[in-house]
Amino acid sequence: MNIEYRPGTKQDLDDIYILIQQAIAEMEKHGIFQWDNIYPGREDFEKDIDNHTLYLAYKENTLAAMYVISGECDDQYENGQWKYDEKSAYILHRFCVSPAFQNQGIGKAVLQHIEEQIKGMGYESVRLDTFTENPFANKLYLHNGYEPRGYANWRKGKFVLMEKKL
Repeated sequence: MNIEYRPGTKQDLDDIYILIQQAIAEMEKHGIFQWDNIYPGREDFEKDIDNHTLYLAYKENTLAAMYVISGECDDQYENGQWKYDEKSAYILHRFCVSPAFQNQGIGKAVLQHIEEQIKGMGYESVRLDTFTENPFANKLYLHNGYEPRGYANWRKGKFVLMEKKL
């Protein structure tokens, strides 16, 4: 699958925000109320760009997905019964596939790219959280080898903490 990846820039903020709004609308059609006008917000993406942790995936010159990878995580991650060393783990945040590209294998392809990127940075495992009421995200992660390690509770509800050895 021919997907081009690059770091996000401030010039991409409008496109990122449009992608997120489209994803929110699509999730809400399926009764998934994970994201809203509070989170993730434009300021979250500005911070990600400033920290050089936000990446974009393009297919046929169209923004197909975006994600953030970093060593930072919320205190709720302390609830995880992690199997692998914290120092060797990197965290995947705000992974979003454009509704226009869903059900085409883009999510799996981008997830595999993320894992290779993290492995290439010298980390041995990936951690993430996924909304318990988002069956699409849960299926993607479980089918790609991620294992539940506990739960986090945030404003929108319960999230599964997951981990995968690279």
